[in-house]
Amino acid sequence: MQTMENTEQSLIDTSEGFVADGSVDSKGRIAKKSETGGWRAVPLIFGTELCERIASLGLQRNLVTYFVKKMNLSNPKSANMVSNFVGTLYLTPFVGAFMADSYLGRFWAIVVFAMIQVLGMVVLTLSASLSSLRPPPCSSSTPCRAAHGLELMVLYAGLYLIALGNGGIKPNVSSLGADQFDEKDAAERQHMPHFFNWFYFIISIGSLLSVTVLVYLQDNVGFEWGFGIPAALMAFAVIIFFSGASLYRYKRPTGSPFTRVAQVLVAAVRKRNFPLPSDRGKLYGADNKRPGILAVKMLPQSNQLMCLDKAAIVVPTEGGNASINQWHLCPVELVEEVKMLVRLLPIWASTLFVWTALSQMETFSVEEGATMDGKIGSHFRFPPASLSVFELANALLILPIYDRYFVPAARKFTGHHYGITTLQRIGIGIVFSIFTMVVAGIVEVKRLRVAKDHGLLDHPKDTVPMSIFWLVPQYFFRGTTEIFTQIGQLEFFYNEAPDNMRSFGTAIYLSTIAVGHYLSSVLVSVINQTTRQNNHGEWLSDNLNRSKLHYFYWLLAGLSFINFLLYLVCAHWYQYKPLNNLAMPPEYDAIAEGEFNRAIEI
Repeated sequence: MQTMENTEQSLIDTSEGFVADGSVDSKGRIAKKSETGGWRAVPLIFGTELCERIASLGLQRNLVTYFVKKMNLSNPKSANMVSNFVGTLYLTPFVGAFMADSYLGRFWAIVVFAMIQVLGMVVLTLSASLSSLRPPPCSSSTPCRAAHGLELMVLYAGLYLIALGNGGIKPNVSSLGADQFDEKDAAERQHMPHFFNWFYFIISIGSLLSVTVLVYLQDNVGFEWGFGIPAALMAFAVIIFFSGASLYRYKRPTGSPFTRVAQVLVAAVRKRNFPLPSDRGKLYGADNKRPGILAVKMLPQSNQLMCLDKAAIVVPTEGGNASINQWHLCPVELVEEVKMLVRLLPIWASTLFVWTALSQMETFSVEEGATMDGKIGSHFRFPPASLSVFELANALLILPIYDRYFVPAARKFTGHHYGITTLQRIGIGIVFSIFTMVVAGIVEVKRLRVAKDHGLLDHPKDTVPMSIFWLVPQYFFRGTTEIFTQIGQLEFFYNEAPDNMRSFGTAIYLSTIAVGHYLSSVLVSVINQTTRQNNHGEWLSDNLNRSKLHYFYWLLAGLSFINFLLYLVCAHWYQYKPLNNLAMPPEYDAIAEGEFNRAIEI
C-alpha cells in the first residue's frame, strides 16, 4: 500500500488529466478532462433544452387562449388556471431536484421525468383532438357551456403530468450543464458565467420558435397540431439527451438534502440551552478530524446564523463515539452547508414579486392583444400569444453583447470576474420589472381611450382600432428584466448552494417563479373580490373595455418598488459563499486515492 507521501506525488503527477471536483464518467470512474465534459458535452445539453423549451413554452404561452376559446372558460378563471399551472410547473422542480440529489443523479432524473412529460403532452393532445373531451363551440343557437366533469379531468391530468415531468428537467438540465466545468480548475471555472448566458440564449431561441411557429399553428391550424408537435419534439429531446451519455460528467447522488437540513435544525434545537465555546475550533469537526472518518474539504466557518453552530457542540457523552448520531451532533461542514441554504432565503423571498408582475404578460396582456388590431397586410393577423417574440428578440440581441462586450468592460472597472455580481445583476432586472408595469399601465389607458372614442366599451368582442404593436415596449422591458434577473438568479442559486445540493439550489430559484405566479393568482382573486363590491367598477372582468386593468398594472409597479427596497436590504446583508479560499487540509488528496487508482488501472 502506498504511503501518504507516495499517494500525494502520484496524484500530483496524474491530476492534470482528471477533474478535481469529484465528477465521474458514465462508467463511474473519475472523469478525464480530455474525454468528458467541457464545451464538447454542452451542445447536446443545449439541444435537449432547445427542444424542451419549444415544447413547454409552446403550451404555456397560448393556454389562456385555449381555455377561453376552446374550453369556454371566463377570462379571470382562465388567467388563474394559467397562473396555477405555471406555478406548479416551477414548484415541482423540488421533486426533481430531490430525486436527482438523493437517488437518481441528474442524468437519470432528466430521462425519467422527461418521459412523464411526454405522457402528459400526449394526454393534452387527446383533449384538444377529441370533441368528446371539449364543450361544444359557442354559437347564437347553442348556449355557451364551460368545460366540466370529464373534460376538465382530462385537461388537468395532462397539464399536471406535464408539470410533474418538467419538474425533473428544469432543475437538472442547467445544473448538469454547469457540472461539465470543473469549478476547482481555474481555467474551466471561468467558462461557467458564459455557459449560463448561452444557456439562456438557447432558451430564448426555443421560446422564439414556440411563440411564433407553434402559436401560429395553434391559432390557424388547430390546437391538436399545436399540442401534438411539441409532444413529438419532447420525445426527440430525450433521444438527443441520451445520445450524449458517454460525454457527460456526473455528480454522484449524496443523499437527501432535506434530511441533512433537518439534522442540523434538530441538533441545534436540542442544544439550544448550551453555550457556544469561546474557541469555535472546539466544535465537532472544526479541526477536520472525526473518529473513523477520513479528513475532508472544509468550508470556512461563517459569523452569521451562529445559533446553528450549536448543532456542532460536543458534550462529554458524544466526543469519543465513532458512530455519532447526526440527529444529536453534526459536523461543522454540514452546519455551514445548511447556513448557505438559510442565507439564500431572504434573496429568494425578495425576488418572488418580480414573477408576480411579469406573469401578467402571459395572461392579461395576451387578452389585451386579442382585442386589438393585429393585421399585417391584408391576409395575416399577428397572434396575441406571439407578442413575447419581442422580449425574446431583445434577449437574442442583448445577450451576446452583454457576454462579449459588457462583461469584459465592466470587469476593468469592478475587478469582478463576472463584471458585476450576480446580486447586482438581479437588482437591475427588478428595476426593469417596475418599468414594465408602468409602461403596461400607460398603454392600457391609451387602449381604453380608443375603445371609448369608438363606442366599443360594451362591445368586448369587437376589435379596438389600435395596433397590437403598442404592447411591444412592455414585452421589450420584460425581456430586459429576464436577461438580468432570471440569468442572475440561475447563476446565483447554482453557485451559492452547497456543492452536493446544486439541483436543489436550482429548484429554489425556479420556485421563485412558481410562488410568484401563485401570488398573482391570489392577487387577482383579491382584486376581483374587492373591486366587485365598490361602485367604481371592477378592475378585472370579462369585458376588458370596462375593466380598470391599468390600475392593476400600476398597483403591481408600486408593490414592485417596495419589493426592490426590501431586496436592497437583503442583498446588503448577504455574504457570498467562498469559492477560492476553501480550507483544504494537506491530507485531503488521499480521499480520491482509490478512485484515481481504479481509473488509472482501467
